[in-house]
Amino acid sequence: MLNTGLLKFITQQFVGIMVLLPIIFSSSPGSSQIKALPLNVELNKLTKSTQQKKLDRVYTLGGGDRVRINIFEVPEYTGEYQIPPGGKINLPLVGSITLEGLTTEEAADEIAKRYARFLKRPLISVNLLSSRPINVFVSGEVTRPGSYTLIPQGGAGENPGVQYPTILAALTSAEGVTMASDITRVVVRRKVRGGGRREVTLNLEEWVSTGQLPQDITLRDGDSIFVPTADKLDLASARNLAALNFAASPTAARTVAVVGEIVRPGSYLVTSSVDNIPNRTAQTGGGVAVANLPTLTRVIQQAGGITSQANIRKVTIRRPTKSNGKIQTIDVNLWELLQSGDINQDVILQNGDTIFIPTATEINSAEATQLSITTLSAEKINVGVVGEVKKPGKVQINPNSPLNAAILAAGGFNDSRAKRVTVTMVRLNPNGSVTKRKIKVDLSAGINEQTNPILHNDDVVLVGRSNVAKVTDPLRLILGPVSGAINIARFLFDNDN
Repeated sequence: MLNTGLLKFITQQFVGIMVLLPIIFSSSPGSSQIKALPLNVELNKLTKSTQQKKLDRVYTLGGGDRVRINIFEVPEYTGEYQIPPGGKINLPLVGSITLEGLTTEEAADEIAKRYARFLKRPLISVNLLSSRPINVFVSGEVTRPGSYTLIPQGGAGENPGVQYPTILAALTSAEGVTMASDITRVVVRRKVRGGGRREVTLNLEEWVSTGQLPQDITLRDGDSIFVPTADKLDLASARNLAALNFAASPTAARTVAVVGEIVRPGSYLVTSSVDNIPNRTAQTGGGVAVANLPTLTRVIQQAGGITSQANIRKVTIRRPTKSNGKIQTIDVNLWELLQSGDINQDVILQNGDTIFIPTATEINSAEATQLSITTLSAEKINVGVVGEVKKPGKVQINPNSPLNAAILAAGGFNDSRAKRVTVTMVRLNPNGSVTKRKIKVDLSAGINEQTNPILHNDDVVLVGRSNVAKVTDPLRLILGPVSGAINIARFLFDNDN
């Protein structure tokens, strides 16, 4: 840019007039009530107020910038220069000069001062041909915190304007903000010439909803960006956040853990495909798979479904955060998802999440039956039915099915040999203990805990022998060899005849 040497005379005259104006007005009649503050005081107040709210947008030169220095009517001294690290360049006649930290106008003034010893009223202009890469640091709730190099666009040839990278470009380079982030309080810190830093807080959620930001969000070399952790996660906002182009990829594979009332507790790698969900068919709409996000219900399906004892109203997700190391707790009511279709309850998971499904203190039989036909439950559970039934062995029944369903799946009681009054149920508890319980059988009863309880996966039902069978079975053992000998003797006697 053109140096300001030729403008000094006009500037001095203007300042002199502005200084005299308060004096002229203060000496006029009736002006005793007017208080004229010095001009520099008012300007300083305005400047200070503005600096507290906005970042300095001035571009300063540094190592890596390419500039053109024009010296009017002295073409032999005009040329293009690549500013090396350290910010010093060597110019004809005047030697080394430091441009580091100067604007193009300030650089032109500095060069003009140096050439004033050799030229009469030198006219100097400095143009930025290409700017250096911008180094920024991104921290907090982003997928990959760290330092990133961003390349400005433009700034060459006949178009010297530079399009600087935005904060969104920096967040995208860091692979997006996490699901635990609070994008209403994103902080940008910028170095101030002369030392120190200035910061501003941006509400990116406002920008997303209205398309307007109160100020420029372009970055400068040395800026740092901090994305804080949300104090409390709003389920609707979190789902909207996942759809933003500067959020972490919602389809990327992630590792989560599922514990509590789940068929197969453990750690799972959740991907964007449905191949790892057993016995599930991908539903499509418009040619695009619907079940393609790593959500809470998908990992429950992948873990085999919930057990019959699960309390889906109080599911908890524990999420580790990056900005302060604390655990973010998310409460989810999957019953709301089933009853009202509140899709926000189907939380999109993040790498490292732990899902806890608690045990229900009281089970409603109607709700249990309704829950058994949802995708949250396992497709089938395995129950062993042994003893006096027609088809003893392992049977598969629907989740939350009662005792009567298992007996019927095994073909029912074995005629007069079965003890129809009571059966024994054996259950292996999660803590390793075994529960053995006698239950009175009532095939006409509905689901109830006394005569027709809901069975769990891997329960064993033992159907005992009736009193008649207990008497006839020993007799059959005793009389069996005798009747065999009689049959053999009868066969030999018939042959002799």
